[in-house]
Amino acid sequence: MTDPEIHKGLAGVVVDTTTISSVNPQTNSLLYRGYPVQELAAHCSFEEVAYLLWHGELPTPEQLVAFESLERSLRRLDDRTRRALDDIPASAHPMDALRTAVSQLGGLDATLQQPDSILDPELNEGRALYLFAQLPAIVAYIQRRRRGLDPVEPRDDLDYSRNFLWMTFGEVPDDVVVDAFRVSLVLYAEHSFNASTFTARVIASTLSDVYSAVTGAIGALKGPLHGGANEAVMHAFEEIRTADRAEEWLDAALAEKRKIMGFGHRVYKNGDSRVPTMHASLVVLADHYDRRDLLDLYDALENAMGERKNIKPNLDYPSGPAYNLMGFDTETFTPLFAAARVTGWTAHVFEQYAANSLIRPLSQYTGPAERHLER
Repeated sequence: MTDPEIHKGLAGVVVDTTTISSVNPQTNSLLYRGYPVQELAAHCSFEEVAYLLWHGELPTPEQLVAFESLERSLRRLDDRTRRALDDIPASAHPMDALRTAVSQLGGLDATLQQPDSILDPELNEGRALYLFAQLPAIVAYIQRRRRGLDPVEPRDDLDYSRNFLWMTFGEVPDDVVVDAFRVSLVLYAEHSFNASTFTARVIASTLSDVYSAVTGAIGALKGPLHGGANEAVMHAFEEIRTADRAEEWLDAALAEKRKIMGFGHRVYKNGDSRVPTMHASLVVLADHYDRRDLLDLYDALENAMGERKNIKPNLDYPSGPAYNLMGFDTETFTPLFAAARVTGWTAHVFEQYAANSLIRPLSQYTGPAERHLER
């Protein structure tokens, strides 16, 4: 009997079809429902992108007004969710707190007790919109609590990106900062069958609920080989400190066989198509905050990595320093990723429910042959 071919990490395995996103190999461009993500980042609000991912088309002006109005009505954090977050040590990683809060939101959703509610498209869209509206409040609450600050209530006169920053910092920053933040959310919103999205789809395939799928996705995103990479980029920058030390640091890291986070991608072979857009926003932020030193360090490490390994940056490389300049704690970077990606996760959950088949791969056993107790 011929041994089956093993695809470690499911590399190269096509497990299903999707209409949500793809990478065009001719242009090396990430597409959301057919639209290049760089075009969406240049011209669309994050609310429009969320609507696109869930509905397949961009909203009409009337649809957008209704969508925004409903989202703004769902922003306030439930007191029970605040108490659940307060029970977690402030020193815990924000992803642990976020995972717990999302799971708790599921426990508070009384509609899950209704027969057949798990597959109800209207209820599931409402659940996704609730998560979309709540995650900024949760992430902001976590960062402020870690700093010993009181929470800031949401404002219904602000768009999604401005309100997110308002709740986090207690003020709305300049438009260039808001726009860079919006761009980051659009770029992080969706990326096909990545580890966290596939986790969400596996959970949904068991006919578990949206909250369970998103909770599992958050757990997958926490890992440094996936969402935690943007945090790792800033930790590396903190170690290097100045641009003139980048080559020495990289040589030592490579000699120790350390994985250099923020570089390389399993899907992109010619560079992550999202990087130029996010890098442009980083340049604007560095100019706004007069932080040319950070850009110099960024360039020095990127150039050194290209010369030594011929590996290009992925989205986490420019987003980490961009979030740092905005004022977010490094440990909050991955929850920001989650707040954006919840749109893509839930779009995939909807798609999984619509044509479901339990995801249950096989494995090749390589342990001991059958044996028996000798007693």
